[in-house]
Amino acid sequence: MSNTPSKIVYTARAEVTGGRSGQAHSFDPDLTLDMRMPPALGGPGGGANPEALFAMGYGACFQGALGLAAKEAGVDVSDSKVAVSVGIGPEGESFGIAVDIRVLIPGLELSQAQALAERTHQLCPYSKAVAGNVPVSVLAVTDLS
Repeated sequence: MSNTPSKIVYTARAEVTGGRSGQAHSFDPDLTLDMRMPPALGGPGGGANPEALFAMGYGACFQGALGLAAKEAGVDVSDSKVAVSVGIGPEGESFGIAVDIRVLIPGLELSQAQALAERTHQLCPYSKAVAGNVPVSVLAVTDLS
C-alpha cells in the first residue's frame, strides 16, 4: 500500500557530507549540525546522530497528528507530551531500528488516551512511512520518566 500524497505542499531539503562523522545541513531553516556516532556505537559522541534527529522529527509529527485525532474525538490535548525513543541494533547483514512512542495526555483516562494514541498512529505521516518496516510501539502513560 502506498501513502503517496495527492499534492506536495512542502519539501524539506538537506545535504549531508561524511555520514555519521560529517555535517548535515538543512535549507529551511538554514541549520548545520555536526554529525557524530554515539559512544554506544563506538563513536565519540558530542554531535547529532540520525537516530536522535529521527526521534525528534517523529515526535513533532506525532504530536501534530495527535492534535488532529483529538479534534476528531472532541478532546483537549494542549498539555500533552510525546516521548519518542529510536533504538538501533544489528539486523541481518546491517542494522535496523525500532521505535517506542509514549504519549502523556493529562486529564484523560488511560484507556481513552491509549485509543487516541492508536488513532494518532494511523494518521501520523511518519507512522505511515515506517509501517510494515519498523517495529513501533505506542503506549499512553501517566508519567514520561
